[in-house]
Amino acid sequence: MNFSSKAAALAAVTGVALASGMASAADGKGTYDKVCTVCHASGVANAPKFGDKAAWAPRVAQGKDALFNSVNKGKGAMPPRAGNADLKDEDIKAAIDYMVAAASDAMKGKAVMKSRCSIFVAAFALAILAGCATPPPPPAPKPAQLVFPSPPDDPRFVYERTIYGSADVTAEEAGSDLRRIVTGEGKRSEVLGKPYAVAVYKGRVFVSDSAERFIKVFDFQKQKYYHVGEDEPGRIVKPLGIDVDHEGRLYVADATARDVKVFDADGKYVRTIGGAKWFDRLSSVTVDAAGERLYVVDIGGVSSENHRIRVFDPKTGNHLFDIGKRGAGPGELNLPRDLAIGKGGQLYVVDGGNFRIQVFTRDGQFVKAFGAVGKQYGQFARPKEIATDREGNVYVVDSAFGNFQVFNSDGDLLLFVGERSERDGPGKYMLPSGIYVDEDGRVYMVDQWFRKVEVFRPYALQESQGFLAPPAKAAKAAGAAK
Repeated sequence: MNFSSKAAALAAVTGVALASGMASAADGKGTYDKVCTVCHASGVANAPKFGDKAAWAPRVAQGKDALFNSVNKGKGAMPPRAGNADLKDEDIKAAIDYMVAAASDAMKGKAVMKSRCSIFVAAFALAILAGCATPPPPPAPKPAQLVFPSPPDDPRFVYERTIYGSADVTAEEAGSDLRRIVTGEGKRSEVLGKPYAVAVYKGRVFVSDSAERFIKVFDFQKQKYYHVGEDEPGRIVKPLGIDVDHEGRLYVADATARDVKVFDADGKYVRTIGGAKWFDRLSSVTVDAAGERLYVVDIGGVSSENHRIRVFDPKTGNHLFDIGKRGAGPGELNLPRDLAIGKGGQLYVVDGGNFRIQVFTRDGQFVKAFGAVGKQYGQFARPKEIATDREGNVYVVDSAFGNFQVFNSDGDLLLFVGERSERDGPGKYMLPSGIYVDEDGRVYMVDQWFRKVEVFRPYALQESQGFLAPPAKAAKAAGAAK
């Protein structure tokens, strides 16, 4: 009995049960799994939870046309067409039918029982056929890696992963896969709401979420997820820019409170720096490697003359000096957005309204500038946040281009990563904002529209290497190296 004939026999044994229990909702389930599950599986942002009859009852009473209009136009935290402009009307309607059916007694009772029976029938059939089974064919090769720059140029970065929510870091409970198969339950996850900036310390990824009003922490070493700054003292109102120092202390620019809140490596509140009288429009915060200077960007705004960098002592909170004033000349700033510290302590400032990067000494003396407004490589249309790596390279996010550009310390363009897109996918962005380079050279890119953080690994670095590596893979790699 060969493999194909056994497959046919298995289909014959299980076909009736599978068809009667699942075929009617097949199309809707596919759309639900790809698009809807991130919110409806766990009830994020007041979305009616999948299978919750009480939550769905008032919505079902409005009729399916009303439900379709809500999806098509957007409602509450849900963007129009669930954030996926490529969805067809029939896909949306099929997903609605699937979710409405799941909330009914029939789907929760008879259909679920049928699907459970079909699973057990299939398992029984497999057990019968196992005795005469031959080894399956080898698995298909893995798809080609997404690298930047693309061939024939030598690759420098490879796409590694995307972080959408807590499920992307927390360890799976034993038996959870089987439970989801039997119950139809989706993987639970607290998703990102409106991510803005990212900072990383030894595998601990901090993401500011202005919609949720706290910092979300993804600890890949411990496979844990938690919040920072949601309770007093140190409650955050609207977090924007963030940074970490060499001991893991977290610095958060609170735009509404107009101050910088400091937390220790365990997430405990330490102190507040600044306040309403110090800033007009707080944007970002950067701390030097030694933890001796804290650079805070004040955008100022159209009606303000205070477009500047304010420098503080992070240990005492004392104000030290300011860098820049409003203008377009060398060393002058117009709507500054962010600051990064490069090799040798030089300061790289995103001068957004002047469409350039300005470079200053550690003490605020102007050195040079590069970039100009335009649509060509190396130019800027809407520069946002900035980062640097150990080699002195400079990474600049451009929200209009939907990418980040990489320059050397002299301002020469090396490459760019990503492209603007209305459809989510690796390296595709609609509203990118934050960027960070960690100790291992991994690059983290935030996109607010698709509510994600993407990670790119240096091509020479293996997945099993560095602080972001899964513990099991890191341990295996370490054992192999001995």
